[in-house]
Amino acid sequence: MTQRYKITIEYDGTHLLGWQKQLDGPSVQEYLEQAIEAFCQEKTDVYGAGRTDAGVHALAQVAHFDLNREVDPFRLREAVNAHLRRMDAPIAVLVAETAAADFHARYSAVGRAYIYRLTNRRSPLVLDKNRSWSVTVPLDMEKMRQGAAYLLGHHDFTSFRAVKCQAKSPIKTLDRLDIRQEGENIFFYTEARSFLHHQVRNMVGTLKMVGDGHLQPEQIKTILEARDRREAGPTAPACGLYLSKIIY
Repeated sequence: MTQRYKITIEYDGTHLLGWQKQLDGPSVQEYLEQAIEAFCQEKTDVYGAGRTDAGVHALAQVAHFDLNREVDPFRLREAVNAHLRRMDAPIAVLVAETAAADFHARYSAVGRAYIYRLTNRRSPLVLDKNRSWSVTVPLDMEKMRQGAAYLLGHHDFTSFRAVKCQAKSPIKTLDRLDIRQEGENIFFYTEARSFLHHQVRNMVGTLKMVGDGHLQPEQIKTILEARDRREAGPTAPACGLYLSKIIY
């Protein structure tokens, strides 16, 4: 009897080539499949809810896989984590649970949430290196919030998608884009059913230009309407991006 399992995982993407298996380096998917095989002596494909890029982190990525036998979820979590530690993989399974046969980590999801972290200070990052974008020039929070308001809702996000984005349509609905400051850290909270490749990082990179005075808030509307990636700002570094929640 085949049993489907759902796992929630966190990972530090600094030295990983992203979620998807690659020929030239380690990935989250590959580490998980190796750990599950080491425990169960069974090869299986692990499907993730979101294909994070190289350097991107996850607080609560979700994945599923099938096994030809039933395993206690607690034992499954503990065993997979033990094998991940032996491989020195920067990944941890937070929750393991059984799932219905028709559950799919990616296609059953109705929403995804990302947090982007930016540290605004003159001094370089030491403890948070590779975990936040270091921006040394002062940023105007109110102007960034004004600019962000133009991005909310249903739009053609061509100006904010990667050139090599494979999505069939550039039209997405951005349900949330909140910007909050906690000391020297600025957090961008985003939520949508799905995102284009690099959409969050491109939005953050452009809003940073509003914050430092290179763009005015109302120019975000013009950039959005241009439907031209060349009109928007640079792609913010991967190190500040965290997949924070998958909504089902």
